[in-house]
Amino acid sequence: MSLMRLQKFLSTAGFCSRRQGEEYIKKGLVKVNGVIVTQLGTKIDPKTDQVEVNGNPVEDRQDLVYLALNKPLGFVTSCRQPGEKIVLDLVDVPERVYPVGRLDKDSTGLLILTSDGWLHHRLSHPSFDHEKEYDVSVARPIPDSALTTLANGLPLMGTKTRPAEVKRISPRRFRIVLQEGKNRQIRRMVGKVGHQVTRLKRTRIANIKLGRLSQGTWRHLTAREKGCLLKEL
Repeated sequence: MSLMRLQKFLSTAGFCSRRQGEEYIKKGLVKVNGVIVTQLGTKIDPKTDQVEVNGNPVEDRQDLVYLALNKPLGFVTSCRQPGEKIVLDLVDVPERVYPVGRLDKDSTGLLILTSDGWLHHRLSHPSFDHEKEYDVSVARPIPDSALTTLANGLPLMGTKTRPAEVKRISPRRFRIVLQEGKNRQIRRMVGKVGHQVTRLKRTRIANIKLGRLSQGTWRHLTAREKGCLLKEL
């Protein structure tokens, strides 16, 4: 049995920094096997002890799986969709993984899949402001005024979209960085300014970049990517 100090476990698991973990412990927000722990020297067995912070379970992430997939056209971001090709058909790992967030059937690019339920919640929930970057092509040249409108935010689905970073690549192509993810948001936003998306590719989620990963292929996140991603959230 390998024991670990509780605050180190919280840091290693990516839940918070070691110093923040110490503060949580001192404030009585941490439970081990259902019992509140306030002693900083407390040691636990990450494999068997159940740890919670303010009611949220903290998992030992050393054995969890984190994948980056370049989703091709025509695949549905779902664990099950009768009659459709799903993104899980493209990965081959023994663990059960889930796609984080959505990328619509007609879009391509970066998708993260993981067995980490906590990370899935953090990245999927709209209240967490992680960045997502997209490469967008439209049917005809789009003016600077339309790109400015996209950047400033516009009314959509009963609310106003958040300000976004927008950079032109060519007359019919631009990059956009969002901190939210409404259903088919970019296609709807572009439609609001009188244009039509012809190609949409996601190139980055938080610190994870698509890079040169070929369509339909996947890879494990590096230790550095995983560490930076967990600490950022």
